[in-house]
Amino acid sequence: MKKNIIITDKAPAPIGPYNQAVSYNGLLFISGQIPLNPATGNMVTDSIEAETKQVMDNLQAILTEAGMDFPHVMKTTIFLTDMNDFPKVNEVYGAYFPEGEAPARETVQVSRLPKDSRVEISMIAVDTKEV
Repeated sequence: MKKNIIITDKAPAPIGPYNQAVSYNGLLFISGQIPLNPATGNMVTDSIEAETKQVMDNLQAILTEAGMDFPHVMKTTIFLTDMNDFPKVNEVYGAYFPEGEAPARETVQVSRLPKDSRVEISMIAVDTKEV
């Protein structure tokens, strides 16, 4: 099986030499998403909650394009520029996963993110039909 590039206009276009996601043998690797609104191309900066919601909506669009949803997600990585935002990010993030089905993850503070975003999230998902 060859790798499959996943692209949707319902999530921001890549801003560098990478793809929104790549699938291979039932695994889906989603590139880190920042709070870019794909309809306008503008960053969402209203609040950390609004930024996180936009990131999760971007991830949802990519999962949908790949024929998956949040229950398929096995691992996430959350990057924050301020760990003090963790409780608010965690609350928004947690609302996207069914009760008791949250994936493994780590959350790390970084000094800077693309376009000066305050949050970026990447995911790995598994299509159980293909594994």
